[in-house]
Amino acid sequence: MSRLLIYTLLLPVLLNLASCAGDAGKYRTISIDVLKDKIAGGWAGKMIGVTYGGPTEFRAQGRLYEDSIKWKPEDVKNSIWQDDIYVQLTFLMAMDEYGIDAPAVKFQELFAKAGYGLWHANMQARKNWYDSIFAPLSGSPEYNIHADDIDFQIESDYIGFMCPGMPVTALGIADKIGHIMNSGDGVYGGIFVAALYTEAFFENDIMKIIEKALLSIPSESDYYKIIRDVINLYRHYPGDWRAAWKELENKWGDIDICGAGVPFNIDAKLNGAYIVMGLLYGEGDPYKTLEISTRCGQDSDCNPSNAMAVIGVIKGFSGLPAEMQKGIMAVADSNFIHTNYSFNRAVESTYNYALKMIEQGGGNIKGKKLKINVQEPSAPQLEVSFPDVVFDRKIPVFDSKDWSFTGSWKSHEVTGRDGKPRRQSMVSGKAGDAAEIKFTGSGISIEGNWWRDGGIADIYVDGKLHRTIDTYYDFARQQHTASIWHVIHLAPGEHTVKIVVKGEKRPESAGTNIYLTTATIFRTNKKKNEGYRFSFE
Repeated sequence: MSRLLIYTLLLPVLLNLASCAGDAGKYRTISIDVLKDKIAGGWAGKMIGVTYGGPTEFRAQGRLYEDSIKWKPEDVKNSIWQDDIYVQLTFLMAMDEYGIDAPAVKFQELFAKAGYGLWHANMQARKNWYDSIFAPLSGSPEYNIHADDIDFQIESDYIGFMCPGMPVTALGIADKIGHIMNSGDGVYGGIFVAALYTEAFFENDIMKIIEKALLSIPSESDYYKIIRDVINLYRHYPGDWRAAWKELENKWGDIDICGAGVPFNIDAKLNGAYIVMGLLYGEGDPYKTLEISTRCGQDSDCNPSNAMAVIGVIKGFSGLPAEMQKGIMAVADSNFIHTNYSFNRAVESTYNYALKMIEQGGGNIKGKKLKINVQEPSAPQLEVSFPDVVFDRKIPVFDSKDWSFTGSWKSHEVTGRDGKPRRQSMVSGKAGDAAEIKFTGSGISIEGNWWRDGGIADIYVDGKLHRTIDTYYDFARQQHTASIWHVIHLAPGEHTVKIVVKGEKRPESAGTNIYLTTATIFRTNKKKNEGYRFSFE
């Protein structure tokens, strides 16, 4: 039985189990007005945080962002165009159309067909849908080299917002949706963030919220370990977040399969750690939380967005600074692009779903009071996307020592930012043309172009056909340089990869071309970063 079918069949059971989990715990009451205010605070926090950090996004890679941050409440209007919000609203729209229990492929289809651009794990999940690779395979490390990326982490908020005090219910939904684009730590990032919100409805102590949310992910996972490291660093450097950041960077900063070999880090773990740093060192203060989670760098619009949303749930919309409330209300009825949702409608819809979740979880509604069957968190089984895999080196196609080409391959040039032409890739669309690379390692990613004239090729590993790939991509008017194929868990040693052009294409493509730019080589390191010790240990 496929994992997708299992998810489809088990979600109602998970919701039932959530009710049982609550029976073993305790009931909590909350007024409908407070619940809605907290949901509004969460959505507002997302909007505030993503616009606060927006101008700094990836401006600091492997370093702190030390430039001035000039945010004004009216800047909240820019959230209308942010993927942190409109992608997850697409999933909310899928719930509206197909129901909470709809299979993951329905959610994948709706966002694959959406008119907006996507990146990293989301982009690969969209490409996979058009290549008939459906969830959960679409997020698996076999078909998505971005499996541990941040994507689901930044779009799981709505799940936590609609599951007050119900982390098991949130887990059931997050496990299904998260595997559309992610796996392993990439999914745990979304589960952890959603769990932060479920706990924030009934707890004001930020450390307690974080500790409780950690119980929703496996303690053996790297995601759990990095958050535990942040907690330990905070306890050792309670007044110096920069010192804590430096130690964290030394241990975890270069562990990213997607951004291997460069300072750029889109990994869910590291960016999730920055969320927690902002929360702990921000001490509940909205502006301090925003500043620290932003200055940690990397994906520094997403991280303050998640951190501020936690503060928003704790305080409620009515407890946010007046100028922040004013900024939100100025655009409260404006639709987020590519959706039929505004802030006001998102709050109302999330609130209505929360009522359904509360009732399905064994709670009830009496007048203006909600009785919630509060659940004790539980973690899913451990799933590791890239165990013991580390970056080794990059080999551009113009390195003739390692690459060899047969047939009519040509150098493809593009215009650089300086206006001068530069060699970008090797390209061929002729059937039978082949490119071969020999390497020593345990994994390899072949990078090239997904373009509107992309064609089909066969990939052979050590003489055996591994997979047929299609490099056409022109969805939402995007074309992209990406990993067009990868294999990770080879036996360490010498290997040969051969790419054979088929001279074929899908009907939409303008050509049969295969573009090749680089090979990224990986090796196995059984110790990875486990032996690293902080300076105070």
